Amino acid sequence: MSDDAVVKRLKVIVKEHGGQLALANAIGVDQGFISKVINRKQDVSYYLIRKLCFQLKYSPEWLILGTGDKMIHKQDSAKLITEIQMLRTEVDILHARMRAYELELEEIKGATPNSRQQAG
Repeated sequence: MSDDAVVKRLKVIVKEHGGQLALANAIGVDQGFISKVINRKQDVSYYLIRKLCFQLKYSPEWLILGTGDKMIHKQDSAKLITEIQMLRTEVDILHARMRAYELELEEIKGATPNSRQQAG
C-alpha cells in the first residue's frame, strides 16, 4: 500500500465531507489525527481505514488499492472484514519482503572487493 496514494484518496474523502473537522466528527476521531495523516506526519493506519470503511461505507479496495467501486453498495460486514484483513496481510508481506531486500542490499554493499579477497 502506497501511503501517498491512500493519502490522495483520503483528501478526496475530506473534500466530500466538507473538511477535516467534519470528517473527523463523522468517524469519531480528532481533527488533528486526520491532519497528521494528510501531512504525512503519521502513517495511514488500519484504525483509520477501518473507520472509513465501516462508518462511511468506503470500499477498502478503492481506499487501499485505488481500484473497484469507491463505495460499498451492499453491506456485508463479514466480507468487508475479510477483505481488509487480506489486504493488511498483503501489505505486511510486502513490508517483510522489502526489509529482506534491504538487508540483502546492505550485506552486498558490505562485501567490498577487499573483504571478498580476504575471506577467500
